[in-house]
Parts: sequence; C-alpha cells; structure tokens
Amino acid sequence: MSILFQNARFLKSAATLTDCPADIGAEIAFCGRSNAGKSSAINRLTGQSKLARTSKTPGRTQLINFFQLSNQYRIVDLPGFGFARVPKKVKAEWHNNLDIYLRERVSLKGIVLLMDIRHPLKKFDNILIQWCEATHTPLHILLTKADKLKRGAQSNILLSLSKTLPEEVSVQLFSATKNIGLETLTARLAILFGEG
Repeated sequence: MSILFQNARFLKSAATLTDCPADIGAEIAFCGRSNAGKSSAINRLTGQSKLARTSKTPGRTQLINFFQLSNQYRIVDLPGFGFARVPKKVKAEWHNNLDIYLRERVSLKGIVLLMDIRHPLKKFDNILIQWCEATHTPLHILLTKADKLKRGAQSNILLSLSKTLPEEVSVQLFSATKNIGLETLTARLAILFGEG
C-alpha cells in the first residue's frame, strides 16, 4: 500500500499526552527549533498550502498537531523550540509535554528533525539526536531552506554533517519553496512507516 500524503487531513491538536488521538497505528513526528520550517515542510509534503499553519513569529506552534494520512498512518507537528516569545513557565510546560510524548507514545515510529541549513546542530538538535540514539528511535534529518545557499555550500554542509552523525541517522537537503528533496523525503517516510 503506497502512502498518499496528499490525502492528509487535520485530525486534532493536543496540549498534553491525554489529549492525543488513540495510541494505535503509526506516526512520524516532525520537530525542530522555532522557524526551522516544520509547517512549510508538512504543507509541501502533502501538497496542501494551508494544512499546517505557518507563522512569521517563531514559536507560534504551541500544541502537538496531528494529521491523518490513512486509518493507520499519521504525521505529527511538534511545538517549535528555541526563541519563542512565551513566558518561561509556558516554555517549561511545552518541554515537559514533548518529553512525555517522545518517551511514552507507542505509535511513534520515527522522527524527522528539521534544521535550517545555515544554523545546523544547535543544542536542541544535539539533545534530540542523542535521545534517538539512546532509545533506538529512527531519525531522519532535513536540512531546510537549502535554496538559501549555493550548491557547493549545500554539499559541503551535508557531507560535514553526515560525518559527525551516528551511522543510523539519515540526512538530506530540503527546500519547501524550491521543491528540493521532496522525493527523498517521501521515500524515507515510507521506510519509517514500514512501507519502504
């Protein structure tokens, strides 16, 4: 069965793990720092320009947003991390909810970590990579906004990053605006869902 990403529809938003949909089937979570381009990547993947809400203000995505692909498959947009303009108490609550989701969600089959290619491997990125390695959670990295750099610079960063990452972590170039890397991403997601 091929996964029809264009059939994606918004399922629900959850503030806590108890608000999440039933923990059955398989889901892949998209996460990254604020402004890494999660919503844009999900919109490009599904071919729906307004499915995931994009914002010019980093950190607007405060809830865990679920999108249904089929009866058994979902993609998840996790809250952005970094310089969100919110009180520390609220930020701590986000971190706690994300931690619980990552540790306890049985249907979580893999993570797509998005990093702006111009600012890769920030503190949050390294923490998540280490967590995935320790828990044997499959991880795929998207170096977003690749169109902002020339081809040679893109290749250098991709090669450099590939050498520093654990062997089981996959990484690719991606640009939602220029449609770079979409086929690679869909193929990787199929593998994570167990369809590849």
